[in-house]
Amino acid sequence: MKKKTTNLLVLLLLAIIFVPNALAQRGAPPKTDSRMIYHNGPVMRGASHVYFIYYGCWSCGMPGTGVQSQAVVSNLVSTLGLSPYFRINTTYPDSTGDAPNGALVYAGAVYDSSYSHGNELTAADISAIIADNLLQGMIPQDPVGIYLVFASPDVSSIETGFCNAGYSPYHGQSVLMGTAFRFAFIGNAMRCPVPAGPQFVALDGSFLPTPNGDFAGDAMASIAARALNMIVTNPNGSGWYDRYYFENAEKCQGTFGTTYTTSSGARANMQLGGRDYLIDQNWVNDRKGYCSVSYP
Repeated sequence: MKKKTTNLLVLLLLAIIFVPNALAQRGAPPKTDSRMIYHNGPVMRGASHVYFIYYGCWSCGMPGTGVQSQAVVSNLVSTLGLSPYFRINTTYPDSTGDAPNGALVYAGAVYDSSYSHGNELTAADISAIIADNLLQGMIPQDPVGIYLVFASPDVSSIETGFCNAGYSPYHGQSVLMGTAFRFAFIGNAMRCPVPAGPQFVALDGSFLPTPNGDFAGDAMASIAARALNMIVTNPNGSGWYDRYYFENAEKCQGTFGTTYTTSSGARANMQLGGRDYLIDQNWVNDRKGYCSVSYP
């Protein structure tokens, strides 16, 4: 009896040590009980054109870089515009009363496989990767463009917070030849599955079923959606965020609203372009405000 009691105490101590650590990797949920505040800066009105830059090795057979992963994220952006989900951003007007109209256009992808800025990227490196491709004519310098840098799993970015608990995609604005461009860094979810795709990882570290059967693609789709929500409502840091400095998608991170089960047993909350997705909710900027996956 004494031995059983000792074993039970050991298991209990292990549970006390392990479970909070596993939860801590997911990050504490942000405060969502405060209203959004407008800081007098611009929002992205009209349709935005989204360009992908796949940085690193996307043809080496590394997990998270295959055709399926790319298809999942490209389909998301191709069909996200004017969806009930992305129309949530129409609740964020600028000083003239004009707001993002909820439209997005997927404008294509290029591959930057030379690791020209190494495997550890700073915020300046991410901006420079885009500038390099613009100067080389690989992608156009588009005044209504949004440039998403997708990294292969061997690329990290400690400076921008990638792989930290509660990871939120880094986004910013830079200037090339007098013209501003907006961008975000989408780290590969296979590098750090728990911070990058906690909705698809069980507490014991095992992978759960994902809507498209591709962990990296499904996780990065949700990251990309959050980045796009934040960019169109706060492109240069002087648009919309609350008193805790949380932007719209950050306020709902880790929440998914009503979900359903796909034929593969995965959890999902929306269907776009014939594919199921599990995407973090966005904050509807109403009088009281709330998280949702749709807006009329």
